[in-house]
Amino acid sequence: MPTLVTFGETMLRLAPPTGERIETATQLDFKTAGAESNVAIAASNLGVDSTWISKLPDSPLGRRVTRELRSHGVEPAVTWTEDGRQGAYYIERGGDPRGTNVIYDRTDAAIRTTTTEEVTGAVDLETTDAVYTSGITPALSSRLRETTASFLEQAGRAGATTVFDLNYRSKLWSPSEARSCCTSLLESVDVAVIAARDARTVLDRTGSDEEIVRELASTGDPAVVVLTRGADGAMAVDRDGRLHDQPAVAAETTDPIGTGDAFVGGFLASYLDDRDVASALAYGSATAALKRTIDGDLAIVTPEEVRAVLENDGGGITR
Repeated sequence: MPTLVTFGETMLRLAPPTGERIETATQLDFKTAGAESNVAIAASNLGVDSTWISKLPDSPLGRRVTRELRSHGVEPAVTWTEDGRQGAYYIERGGDPRGTNVIYDRTDAAIRTTTTEEVTGAVDLETTDAVYTSGITPALSSRLRETTASFLEQAGRAGATTVFDLNYRSKLWSPSEARSCCTSLLESVDVAVIAARDARTVLDRTGSDEEIVRELASTGDPAVVVLTRGADGAMAVDRDGRLHDQPAVAAETTDPIGTGDAFVGGFLASYLDDRDVASALAYGSATAALKRTIDGDLAIVTPEEVRAVLENDGGGITR
Protein backbone atom coordinates (compact mmCIF):
# COMPACT_ATOMS: atom_id res chain seq x y z
CA MET A 1 0.00 0.00 0.00
CA PRO A 2 1.47 3.40 -0.95
CA THR A 3 2.06 5.91 1.83
CA LEU A 4 1.20 9.61 1.57
CA VAL A 5 1.91 12.44 4.00
CA THR A 6 0.19 15.82 3.62
CA PHE A 7 0.89 19.04 5.49
CA GLY A 8 -1.47 21.97 5.90
CA GLU A 9 -4.38 23.63 7.66
CA THR A 10 -7.78 22.10 8.21
CA MET A 11 -10.61 24.44 9.14
CA LEU A 12 -14.13 24.09 10.39
CA ARG A 13 -16.67 24.63 7.59
CA LEU A 14 -19.90 26.34 8.68
CA ALA A 15 -22.69 26.78 6.17
CA PRO A 16 -26.35 27.79 6.26
CA PRO A 17 -28.75 25.83 4.02
CA THR A 18 -28.33 26.52 0.32
CA GLY A 19 -29.92 29.82 -0.64
CA GLU A 20 -29.96 31.28 2.87
CA ARG A 21 -27.84 34.27 3.95
CA ILE A 22 -25.44 33.97 6.85
CA GLU A 23 -26.81 37.13 8.43
CA THR A 24 -30.31 35.63 8.72
CA ALA A 25 -29.49 31.93 9.16
CA THR A 26 -30.73 30.14 12.26
CA GLN A 27 -28.68 26.99 11.71
CA LEU A 28 -25.26 26.11 10.30
CA ASP A 29 -24.01 22.80 8.93
CA PHE A 30 -20.79 21.85 10.72
CA LYS A 31 -18.03 20.04 8.77
CA THR A 32 -14.24 20.16 8.40
CA ALA A 33 -12.24 21.08 5.31
CA GLY A 34 -8.75 21.90 4.11
CA ALA A 35 -6.91 21.20 0.87
CA GLU A 36 -4.26 18.95 2.40
CA SER A 37 -6.66 16.95 4.57
CA ASN A 38 -9.13 16.72 1.67
CA VAL A 39 -6.40 15.15 -0.47
CA ALA A 40 -5.41 12.79 2.34
CA ILE A 41 -9.02 11.68 2.84
CA ALA A 42 -9.64 11.11 -0.88
CA ALA A 43 -6.43 9.10 -1.18
CA SER A 44 -7.19 7.13 1.99
CA ASN A 45 -10.64 6.19 0.70
CA LEU A 46 -8.93 4.92 -2.45
CA GLY A 47 -6.45 2.65 -0.69
CA VAL A 48 -3.52 4.90 0.26
CA ASP A 49 -2.04 4.87 3.78
CA SER A 50 -2.46 8.59 4.51
CA THR A 51 -1.12 10.82 7.28
CA TRP A 52 -1.93 14.51 7.77
CA ILE A 53 0.52 16.82 9.57
CA SER A 54 -0.60 20.05 11.21
CA LYS A 55 -0.66 22.15 14.36
CA LEU A 56 -3.89 22.56 16.30
CA PRO A 57 -5.15 24.21 19.48
CA ASP A 58 -5.61 21.74 22.29
CA SER A 59 -9.34 22.37 22.46
CA PRO A 60 -12.65 20.70 21.58
CA LEU A 61 -12.53 22.42 18.18
CA GLY A 62 -9.04 21.13 17.46
CA ARG A 63 -10.04 17.63 18.55
CA ARG A 64 -13.11 17.86 16.29
CA VAL A 65 -10.73 18.10 13.34
CA THR A 66 -8.66 15.03 14.26
CA ARG A 67 -11.77 12.99 15.04
CA GLU A 68 -13.11 13.75 11.55
CA LEU A 69 -9.87 12.73 9.83
CA ARG A 70 -9.59 9.50 11.77
CA SER A 71 -13.14 8.61 10.80
CA HIS A 72 -11.95 8.57 7.17
CA GLY A 73 -8.87 6.46 7.82
CA VAL A 74 -6.34 9.32 7.93
CA GLU A 75 -3.81 9.38 10.78
CA PRO A 76 -3.36 12.91 12.21
CA ALA A 77 0.23 13.77 13.19
CA VAL A 78 -0.50 16.91 15.19
CA THR A 79 1.52 19.32 17.30
CA TRP A 80 -0.88 20.41 20.03
CA THR A 81 -0.54 23.92 21.43
CA GLU A 82 -2.12 26.26 23.94
CA ASP A 83 -1.42 29.19 21.61
CA GLY A 84 -3.44 30.15 18.56
CA ARG A 85 -6.94 29.18 17.61
CA GLN A 86 -8.87 26.88 15.32
CA GLY A 87 -9.48 28.41 11.90
CA ALA A 88 -12.92 28.33 10.31
CA TYR A 89 -14.69 29.44 7.21
CA TYR A 90 -18.28 30.23 6.40
CA ILE A 91 -19.73 29.36 3.03
CA GLU A 92 -22.85 31.02 1.69
CA ARG A 93 -24.14 29.10 -1.32
CA GLY A 94 -26.36 30.84 -3.84
CA GLY A 95 -27.20 30.50 -7.50
CA ASP A 96 -26.52 32.98 -10.29
CA PRO A 97 -26.18 35.90 -10.29
CA ARG A 98 -25.24 35.99 -6.59
CA GLY A 99 -23.00 32.93 -6.63
CA THR A 100 -21.20 31.37 -3.67
CA ASN A 101 -19.21 33.38 -1.15
CA VAL A 102 -16.54 32.13 1.25
CA ILE A 103 -15.73 34.11 4.41
CA TYR A 104 -12.52 33.09 6.19
CA ASP A 105 -12.05 33.35 9.96
CA ARG A 106 -8.50 32.05 10.39
CA THR A 107 -6.55 34.98 11.91
CA ASP A 108 -4.03 33.72 14.49
CA ALA A 109 -4.71 30.08 13.61
CA ALA A 110 -2.35 27.75 15.46
CA ILE A 111 -0.79 26.37 12.27
CA ARG A 112 0.75 29.76 11.39
CA THR A 113 3.64 29.18 13.84
CA THR A 114 4.54 25.64 12.71
CA THR A 115 8.29 25.06 12.50
CA THR A 116 10.25 22.71 10.26
CA GLU A 117 11.19 20.61 13.28
CA GLU A 118 7.55 20.14 14.22
CA VAL A 119 6.69 18.94 10.73
CA THR A 120 9.66 16.70 9.98
CA GLY A 121 9.58 15.26 13.49
CA ALA A 122 5.96 14.16 13.09
CA VAL A 123 6.61 11.35 10.59
CA ASP A 124 9.38 9.14 9.23
CA LEU A 125 10.08 10.60 5.80
CA GLU A 126 12.44 7.72 5.01
CA THR A 127 9.47 5.34 4.84
CA THR A 128 7.11 7.73 3.06
CA ASP A 129 6.33 7.29 -0.64
CA ALA A 130 5.05 10.82 -1.26
CA VAL A 131 4.45 14.13 0.47
CA TYR A 132 1.92 16.77 -0.58
CA THR A 133 1.18 20.35 0.29
CA SER A 134 -0.40 23.28 -1.51
CA GLY A 135 0.13 27.00 -2.02
CA ILE A 136 -2.44 27.70 0.67
CA THR A 137 0.03 26.65 3.37
CA PRO A 138 2.87 29.12 2.67
CA ALA A 139 0.28 31.85 2.11
CA LEU A 140 -0.73 31.73 5.78
CA SER A 141 2.44 33.22 7.31
CA SER A 142 6.09 34.01 6.66
CA ARG A 143 7.03 31.20 9.07
CA LEU A 144 5.03 28.73 7.00
CA ARG A 145 6.78 29.85 3.82
CA GLU A 146 10.07 28.75 5.35
CA THR A 147 8.59 25.58 6.83
CA THR A 148 6.92 24.51 3.58
CA ALA A 149 10.10 24.92 1.54
CA SER A 150 12.19 23.07 4.12
CA PHE A 151 9.64 20.26 4.45
CA LEU A 152 9.59 19.62 0.69
CA GLU A 153 13.38 19.78 0.50
CA GLN A 154 13.91 17.33 3.34
CA ALA A 155 11.25 14.97 2.00
CA GLY A 156 12.94 14.97 -1.39
CA ARG A 157 16.31 14.20 0.18
CA ALA A 158 14.71 11.30 2.04
CA GLY A 159 13.55 9.83 -1.28
CA ALA A 160 9.85 10.71 -1.11
CA THR A 161 8.01 11.92 -4.21
CA THR A 162 7.30 15.60 -3.58
CA VAL A 163 3.97 17.02 -4.76
CA PHE A 164 2.95 20.69 -4.76
CA ASP A 165 -0.37 22.16 -5.89
CA LEU A 166 -0.23 25.93 -6.53
CA ASN A 167 -3.88 26.24 -5.41
CA TYR A 168 -3.96 30.06 -5.45
CA ARG A 169 -6.33 31.88 -3.08
CA SER A 170 -6.76 35.58 -3.81
CA LYS A 171 -8.08 36.24 -0.29
CA LEU A 172 -4.74 35.13 1.17
CA TRP A 173 -2.17 36.90 -1.02
CA SER A 174 -1.61 38.73 -4.28
CA PRO A 175 -0.52 37.06 -7.53
CA SER A 176 2.94 38.66 -7.24
CA GLU A 177 3.38 37.40 -3.65
CA ALA A 178 2.31 33.91 -4.67
CA ARG A 179 4.60 33.98 -7.71
CA SER A 180 7.60 35.00 -5.62
CA CYS A 181 7.07 32.17 -3.14
CA CYS A 182 5.76 29.35 -5.30
CA THR A 183 7.95 29.55 -8.40
CA SER A 184 10.96 27.95 -6.72
CA LEU A 185 8.77 25.32 -5.04
CA LEU A 186 7.22 24.31 -8.37
CA GLU A 187 10.64 24.06 -10.00
CA SER A 188 12.02 21.75 -7.32
CA VAL A 189 9.22 19.21 -6.79
CA ASP A 190 8.60 15.91 -8.56
CA VAL A 191 4.90 16.46 -9.30
CA ALA A 192 3.49 19.94 -9.87
CA VAL A 193 -0.26 20.58 -10.09
CA ILE A 194 -1.38 23.94 -11.43
CA ALA A 195 -4.78 25.23 -12.48
CA ALA A 196 -4.68 26.80 -15.95
CA ARG A 197 -6.15 30.02 -14.57
CA ASP A 198 -3.40 30.17 -11.90
CA ALA A 199 -0.70 29.56 -14.49
CA ARG A 200 -1.90 32.69 -16.26
CA THR A 201 -2.77 34.85 -13.25
CA VAL A 202 0.02 33.91 -10.85
CA LEU A 203 2.84 32.57 -13.04
CA ASP A 204 2.19 35.06 -15.85
CA ARG A 205 2.16 32.34 -18.53
CA THR A 206 0.59 32.96 -21.92
CA GLY A 207 -0.38 30.82 -24.88
CA SER A 208 -2.51 27.72 -25.24
CA ASP A 209 -2.90 25.24 -22.40
CA GLU A 210 -0.58 22.81 -24.19
CA GLU A 211 2.06 25.49 -24.64
CA ILE A 212 1.80 26.43 -20.96
CA VAL A 213 2.08 22.90 -19.60
CA ARG A 214 5.03 22.12 -21.89
CA GLU A 215 6.78 25.31 -20.82
CA LEU A 216 6.22 24.50 -17.15
CA ALA A 217 7.52 20.96 -17.67
CA SER A 218 10.73 22.32 -19.19
CA THR A 219 11.53 24.23 -16.00
CA GLY A 220 13.38 22.21 -13.40
CA ASP A 221 13.26 18.42 -13.66
CA PRO A 222 9.71 17.36 -12.71
CA ALA A 223 8.47 13.82 -13.23
CA VAL A 224 5.02 15.22 -14.05
CA VAL A 225 3.40 18.61 -14.50
CA VAL A 226 -0.41 18.53 -14.36
CA LEU A 227 -2.49 21.42 -15.66
CA THR A 228 -6.08 21.29 -14.43
CA ARG A 229 -8.60 22.93 -16.76
CA GLY A 230 -11.98 22.81 -15.05
CA ALA A 231 -14.70 21.73 -17.46
CA ASP A 232 -12.01 21.01 -20.07
CA GLY A 233 -10.41 18.31 -17.95
CA ALA A 234 -6.69 18.01 -17.25
CA MET A 235 -3.48 17.86 -19.23
CA ALA A 236 -0.07 16.56 -18.17
CA VAL A 237 3.47 16.29 -19.49
CA ASP A 238 5.70 13.54 -18.13
CA ARG A 239 9.48 13.42 -17.79
CA ASP A 240 9.82 11.98 -21.30
CA GLY A 241 7.96 14.95 -22.75
CA ARG A 242 4.80 13.00 -23.59
CA LEU A 243 1.55 14.95 -23.46
CA HIS A 244 -1.49 13.34 -21.86
CA ASP A 245 -4.91 14.95 -22.34
CA GLN A 246 -7.79 13.85 -20.12
CA PRO A 247 -11.33 15.21 -20.66
CA ALA A 248 -13.48 16.00 -17.64
CA VAL A 249 -16.01 13.39 -16.56
CA ALA A 250 -19.55 14.74 -16.66
CA ALA A 251 -21.28 15.00 -13.28
CA GLU A 252 -24.53 16.33 -11.87
CA THR A 253 -23.17 18.83 -9.36
CA THR A 254 -24.38 18.90 -5.76
CA ASP A 255 -21.36 20.75 -4.35
CA PRO A 256 -18.31 21.73 -6.45
CA ILE A 257 -16.08 22.74 -3.51
CA GLY A 258 -13.28 20.24 -3.00
CA THR A 259 -13.37 18.96 -6.58
CA GLY A 260 -9.74 19.93 -7.23
CA ASP A 261 -8.58 18.23 -4.04
CA ALA A 262 -10.51 15.10 -4.99
CA PHE A 263 -8.80 15.11 -8.38
CA VAL A 264 -5.37 15.30 -6.73
CA GLY A 265 -6.24 12.57 -4.21
CA GLY A 266 -7.47 10.29 -6.98
CA PHE A 267 -4.51 11.10 -9.22
CA LEU A 268 -2.04 10.28 -6.45
CA ALA A 269 -3.82 7.07 -5.46
CA SER A 270 -3.31 5.81 -8.99
CA TYR A 271 0.07 7.40 -9.72
CA LEU A 272 1.71 6.11 -6.54
CA ASP A 273 0.50 2.63 -7.41
CA ASP A 274 1.97 2.30 -10.92
CA ARG A 275 3.37 5.70 -12.07
CA ASP A 276 1.23 5.61 -15.21
CA VAL A 277 0.33 9.26 -15.86
CA ALA A 278 -2.53 8.63 -18.30
CA SER A 279 -4.24 6.21 -15.91
CA ALA A 280 -3.70 8.58 -12.98
CA LEU A 281 -5.31 11.47 -14.87
CA ALA A 282 -8.35 9.33 -15.68
CA TYR A 283 -8.59 8.09 -12.09
CA GLY A 284 -8.34 11.63 -10.75
CA SER A 285 -11.00 12.89 -13.15
CA ALA A 286 -13.40 10.11 -12.16
CA THR A 287 -12.80 10.83 -8.46
CA ALA A 288 -13.44 14.54 -9.03
CA ALA A 289 -16.71 13.80 -10.82
CA LEU A 290 -17.91 11.63 -7.95
CA LYS A 291 -16.99 14.35 -5.43
CA ARG A 292 -19.22 16.85 -7.25
CA THR A 293 -22.22 14.67 -6.34
CA ILE A 294 -21.39 14.88 -2.59
CA ASP A 295 -22.14 17.75 -0.22
CA GLY A 296 -19.14 19.13 1.64
CA ASP A 297 -15.45 19.24 0.73
CA LEU A 298 -14.66 15.55 1.16
CA ALA A 299 -14.50 12.84 -1.50
CA ILE A 300 -16.28 10.01 0.29
CA VAL A 301 -15.82 7.52 -2.52
CA THR A 302 -14.68 3.94 -3.03
CA PRO A 303 -12.34 2.36 -5.59
CA GLU A 304 -15.32 0.40 -6.91
CA GLU A 305 -17.23 3.61 -7.61
CA VAL A 306 -14.26 5.14 -9.40
CA ARG A 307 -13.82 2.03 -11.53
CA ALA A 308 -17.53 2.09 -12.39
CA VAL A 309 -17.21 5.67 -13.62
CA LEU A 310 -14.16 4.76 -15.69
CA GLU A 311 -16.07 1.84 -17.17
CA ASN A 312 -18.99 4.22 -17.84
CA ASP A 313 -21.25 2.22 -15.56
CA GLY A 314 -21.98 4.84 -12.88
CA GLY A 315 -25.24 6.57 -12.02
CA GLY A 316 -28.75 5.24 -11.89
CA ILE A 317 -30.25 3.42 -8.92
CA THR A 318 -28.45 0.56 -7.20
CA ARG A 319 -30.95 -1.93 -5.81
